[in-house]
Amino acid sequence: MTQSTDAQTVIEAPHETDNLDPRTDAPSRPDAPVTMNPVRLGPITVPTPVVLSPMAGVTNWPFRVICEDYGPDGLYVAEMITARALVARNPKALRLCHFAPSERIRSLQLYGVNPAIVEQAARIVVDEHMADHVDLNFGCPVPKVTRRGGGSALPWKTDLFRELLQRVVAVCSAANIPVTAKIRVGIDHDHETFLEAGHIAQEEGCAAVTLHARTTAEYYGGHSDWSRIGELVAALDIPVFGNGDIWGADDALDMVRETGCAGVAVGRGCQGRPWLFADIKNAFAGSPERVDPTLGDVCAVILRHAGLLTEFYDGDERMAVHDLRKHIAWYLKGFPVGGSTRKAFMECENLEDVRREIGRLDPTLRFPERVKDKPRGRVRFAKKVHLPYGWLESRETTHEQREALFGDDPMDAGY
Repeated sequence: MTQSTDAQTVIEAPHETDNLDPRTDAPSRPDAPVTMNPVRLGPITVPTPVVLSPMAGVTNWPFRVICEDYGPDGLYVAEMITARALVARNPKALRLCHFAPSERIRSLQLYGVNPAIVEQAARIVVDEHMADHVDLNFGCPVPKVTRRGGGSALPWKTDLFRELLQRVVAVCSAANIPVTAKIRVGIDHDHETFLEAGHIAQEEGCAAVTLHARTTAEYYGGHSDWSRIGELVAALDIPVFGNGDIWGADDALDMVRETGCAGVAVGRGCQGRPWLFADIKNAFAGSPERVDPTLGDVCAVILRHAGLLTEFYDGDERMAVHDLRKHIAWYLKGFPVGGSTRKAFMECENLEDVRREIGRLDPTLRFPERVKDKPRGRVRFAKKVHLPYGWLESRETTHEQREALFGDDPMDAGY
């Protein structure tokens, strides 16, 4: 059911996916060998076609460096930068644009709704030599983004989608910086956009497209529908990266077998498990070797992560440890460490607190089988999809809609 108010359009019907989980529900079949080739994005070559998907509050450079150390020849994308905030020189936006010296490819994702503002942000990226690759976010399902017409809502408006791509590609191509796009299947299954969006991205000069095989309405619930990735692969000439439910190396192999995608993009699956990139690299190379860490190994990663975050926050241990808390919950997931220990970590305020709590753990514990290659992070269903008023009435924006969308928006300029 769709309802409109003076302020927004809301899709209220539940959209719980009934897609099969290929690991448990699909009929068994022989595993065909997988041969993966390097992917070229303009002047950039990605030897192992695995991508760290940008995740807000997660993929700052400390986490990217840890992931890249496990799989050094993939693509590790910075968390989403709001274009208006970058143009306004918001300090947090500028901090998120920082890359570590060790990062081989500086990959940055921009989000925005106003093509002129996103173009300005892209020009800043180019003029200040901030990145080697720019990804554009058309996949975010979060209500505060979609109610502004952004993220996964934007491809519904083909004129806005095309213009935004045109402007950014024109700026970046002059500097030989490849542009890619991250999209979803659509707003819901009555309003799918991925095939048309993929064609537009290809026509406007995008080097590749990543498809998260869920709709906005499906949010992060159920299992993504990998068959839609296969449809997009068949429809386009540029590389397609598949995204959705890559929890282990075997999932990456299965996705490639089922869809023919050029590579995979990993989001929630690496939260607390950065070694997943090593596992996928080995799997793509035909090796059965997998990382099997002890709790001691995991704690060493936690300490390194804490140190890098302290550097990221210019020596502010309190900010670093507060940022680390969610990661610690993911790192410790499944280990029998007890609720009081988890609570103690959540109350840490500095590096010494973290070291103290780590010293109380048993480093010989093995990584628990029951959580290996299993879902983690957000898995809930979206109950409603929030869109701008009248958004679904036409595939093109009206003058009034553009005026409403492109006005000053404090949320869009700050964090």
